[in-house]
Amino acid sequence: MSPKKSPFFELRSGSVDTLMFVVKTTDLDAMRAELTRRFEATPEFFANDVVAIDVRRLAGNERVPLADIAQLLDSVRMRPVGVVANAEQQWATESGLPLLEARDRRGAPAKQADEDSTASAADATAGTEASAGTSASASSASATASAATGTAAAAAVEPTPAAEPVRLATSPQTMVVDKPLRSGQRIYAKGDLVVLGLVSYGAEVIAEGNIHIYAPLRGRALAGVQGNHDARIFCTCLEPELISIAGIYRTTENPLPADVLGKPVQIWLEEEKLMIEPLRLT
Repeated sequence: MSPKKSPFFELRSGSVDTLMFVVKTTDLDAMRAELTRRFEATPEFFANDVVAIDVRRLAGNERVPLADIAQLLDSVRMRPVGVVANAEQQWATESGLPLLEARDRRGAPAKQADEDSTASAADATAGTEASAGTSASASSASATASAATGTAAAAAVEPTPAAEPVRLATSPQTMVVDKPLRSGQRIYAKGDLVVLGLVSYGAEVIAEGNIHIYAPLRGRALAGVQGNHDARIFCTCLEPELISIAGIYRTTENPLPADVLGKPVQIWLEEEKLMIEPLRLT
């Protein structure tokens, strides 16, 4: 029997979404203290999540003990799977961690970043297994070929006992969810995500682009998860457990101001700080 037709396993090319732990200092003690401080409030939030150690922000003459950083991440129940590096590859490989290729633009060569910017309007980045292509059967042959080039609105929904939310076919970069999300449900969109129903406590909406929620947000909303610092979150009623853009997050342990709590808002990043501003809808 051909190995390609083995009923026992398959070896396939693909990509896996991970958190990026971006190293900005060589001071391991300061890193440990800050990581511990952050996770005291939400010790279970990133438990068992896989994470890549990104060393591209270090200066050319700086090095860090990657094995120690991996051990530090493991102490807060993250699971380091590799290292992202450019010029740092020569010393990064000494840690024994595999080198990973990042798909975000941060740290990429200028020419490549320009090419990515030009191509991003036409092609969606390949990522998690997609479940948003069910409506493509009614499209023409040319539309089918286009969908094969870039996975249209790729998204993953964790199975729950209740029925899955309905996903409407829109543009290749946008996913629309028109049902309320209950606790334990999780939506992932490769581009922008539009949610028309309540995001309950314990539910999670994640997008590589912007997130629009035209209902109360009481669970978690994470935009720009692949390093898109320009992503934004728009919400008509902000009551979240957690909000995050490009890995910068804020939890309910840090209470929201009265002028934005329960109000229509937009959220964006400014110099790696989350900014929250009321939306004037009238």
